[in-house]
Amino acid sequence: MLTVAAENETSYTGTVPDRDTLLFVRENAGKRYEILKKEQNRQNNTGRLKIIPLGGLGLIGMNITAFEYNDSIIVVDCGLAFPDEDMLGVDLVIPDVTYLKENIEKVKGFVFTHGHEDHIGAISYILNDVNVPLYATKLTMGLIEHKLEESGQLRTTRRKVVKQGQMINLGDFRVEFIRTNHSIADAVALAIYSPAGVVIHTGDFKVDYTPVFGDAIDLQRFAELGKKGVLALMCDSTNAENPGFTASERTVGKTFDHLFSENVNHRIFIATFSSNVDRVQQIINTAYKYGRKVVLEGRSMVTVISIASELGYINIPQNTLIDLDEMKNYTDEQLVLITTGSQGEPMAALSRIAANMHKKIAIHPNDVVIFSSNPIPGNEKAVSKVINELSEKGIKVVFQDTHVSGHACQEDIKLIYSLVKPKYAIPVHGEYRHLKAQAELVEELGIPKDHILMLKAGDVLELDANSAEVTGQVQIGSILVDGLGVGDVGNIVLRDRQHLAEDGIVIAVLTLEKYSGQILSGPDIVSRGFVYVREAEDLMEEACAVVEEAMDYCNSHRILDWAKMKNTIRDSLGEFLWKRTKRRPMILPIIMEVE
Repeated sequence: MLTVAAENETSYTGTVPDRDTLLFVRENAGKRYEILKKEQNRQNNTGRLKIIPLGGLGLIGMNITAFEYNDSIIVVDCGLAFPDEDMLGVDLVIPDVTYLKENIEKVKGFVFTHGHEDHIGAISYILNDVNVPLYATKLTMGLIEHKLEESGQLRTTRRKVVKQGQMINLGDFRVEFIRTNHSIADAVALAIYSPAGVVIHTGDFKVDYTPVFGDAIDLQRFAELGKKGVLALMCDSTNAENPGFTASERTVGKTFDHLFSENVNHRIFIATFSSNVDRVQQIINTAYKYGRKVVLEGRSMVTVISIASELGYINIPQNTLIDLDEMKNYTDEQLVLITTGSQGEPMAALSRIAANMHKKIAIHPNDVVIFSSNPIPGNEKAVSKVINELSEKGIKVVFQDTHVSGHACQEDIKLIYSLVKPKYAIPVHGEYRHLKAQAELVEELGIPKDHILMLKAGDVLELDANSAEVTGQVQIGSILVDGLGVGDVGNIVLRDRQHLAEDGIVIAVLTLEKYSGQILSGPDIVSRGFVYVREAEDLMEEACAVVEEAMDYCNSHRILDWAKMKNTIRDSLGEFLWKRTKRRPMILPIIMEVE
């Protein structure tokens, strides 16, 4: 008989016939020791919870946060952001999930708070590297599935629809979906249970006692969790600078009723977010009341409302909705058009209509245009441009009192904190000023300043019942999506695009004899975005002479390397153009060689 000990914790007793069996026993005993050690940690709650925001802090959009305990990681949301003005040609911005790829064996799934693009928009890109199950409420999952169908990932992605109030188990975590209100139906907060304690993530939310669809926010559940003890509250900060309570979505319905009654002889356009299903519902209700037909225009608008209608989240009276091609059968006062473009997006429906670029809709002075949204920070100039284009055409534009936010204002935030009573406060969602505003608000409620944790994207926050501290950083960043290219546009490409946009490009083309290096043809100067060539012939001729001089210099100094030749041309031509024009275009020398 032989006893084999592993790490002084477990042992195996039996007959060992040979050395291979002995090694097998030792290996498995070691694995058993690790399993017992992890189980003991769970029972004694000796581990610490890690919260790692991979995006969504310090900017609007790209919300994604990882929660890690021992060998389990769950990810809350997977959103995109829209490009800044300096990201020329970029369509979308998605988060860098290198940390999830490096720990893929730990990732148990994605859980989603609601169906807005800044919370679900990146999932079809991220699934290529992190293909794990998805958990979301019915409407949110419907919108996600549409994305997966377009990208061909529907069959390869595991999905589960979760009801509000339901719990799911994911590794060391248990996640509860708590009913909230937002500007899209089926929004939830998440109570994330771990051995280290309970963390509540509000998602985007508001307190609406009279929602258009569904029930009011489940404040009772927040209070119950608060009584049991909550380790940390991660609360939406988007409206933390605004005092008071956020108005109910139903108040917009009264405004629409007033506007429709004032404009009975006009065709009405209403621009709003395609995802604001409750807003569209109220417009349809008002249109039906006044006997108008409704046209949906804009790809995302048609898609979202179709999905919401199929899933029962919007009620459209029979014969109220008509196709765009049927508009010609009705007079102006019989029509309402609900369009995308409330943020001034150049290719959205309203922007194309305002610029007379829409193929099927021509706008005229008898129309009324209602903006049922507030500009997202950074979009003010684009929205103003569309309003000016419409106003110049003599069109009445309405943009006041036609929108309520889907985010909690200060009093709503105070209410949630008062019910939850968290040990730690972690402001999330929004730019730094929004996070700071919530931190100041929370401090007024009596939470100690050292218990208010201001995180940056990439921070690794470790916390338990005794302490909370940032212990490190993980790789984060922004992956730029341009057309079908994901990540192939970086800082260097953006710099070149900026350079081209500011000063244009000058191309110098010449042909050399292979052995002698003498110029056989050219140089020819081609300019785009720099000067109008027909009005700058003298400048172009002088530029050609500068290139010839540069090549003479190369020949006299026996410079045969093409890279050095191009640098010489670039430097000489760049210096000449700066002296003559005070501009620095991108200079691209092209050298060809013939025998």
